[in-house]
Amino acid sequence: MKIVALGGCCSKSQQNYENAKIAAKNCGITDEVMQEKDVEKIMAYGVMATPALVIDNKVVSMGRMLTVEQIEKIIKMKQ
Repeated sequence: MKIVALGGCCSKSQQNYENAKIAAKNCGITDEVMQEKDVEKIMAYGVMATPALVIDNKVVSMGRMLTVEQIEKIIKMKQ
């Protein structure tokens, strides 16, 4: 499962990334959770507001920070 946290310029984006790493670990995901900070690459996903979360190349959240529990729920739906 490929998980990418988009954004990195603010504390909410950084926290979203940290929450995604914890949620992935809690769900038994062994793949590394990536963080994308490059604006052009973020825009290539069609994302105009960060923080955002992408799972298996599909944007699942945009413009808000998710809790660990919210991310776990999304991961379980995708598994």
